[in-house]
Amino acid sequence: MKHESNEMSECRQKFAEMDAWGLQTNVDIHFCDPDLIRDAKAIEDFVIRLCDLIEMKRFGDPVIVNFGEDERVAGYSMTQLIETSLISAHFANQTDTVYLDIFSCKYYDPYDAAEFARNFFKGTDCNVNIVFRK
Repeated sequence: MKHESNEMSECRQKFAEMDAWGLQTNVDIHFCDPDLIRDAKAIEDFVIRLCDLIEMKRFGDPVIVNFGEDERVAGYSMTQLIETSLISAHFANQTDTVYLDIFSCKYYDPYDAAEFARNFFKGTDCNVNIVFRK
């Protein structure tokens, strides 16, 4: 679902005005569906669909690993190389939280990406932080 909200317009404008080298978006999604964040196939489906949404060309397959001896940090971690950089995420079992990071030197809509991720993992809410890299 692509849209050109005021925030997105301002984001695109700032990216262009700064002549930014890259855009980094950090999305913390709270109270996600525990079954989805504990399912490697669902995580793989998510990152493939996210790349399609934000029009990023994937470089290879995603790496999805479940680990963590300390329950506070246990869960899946995912990395997906893209031609313009990297998408990564950690899925925290203890809190059912997703910590998603998207970095690209090609512009994308950070709000569409965050909304898609929150909806995909059925989170109740999310925090979005955007950093322009120069």
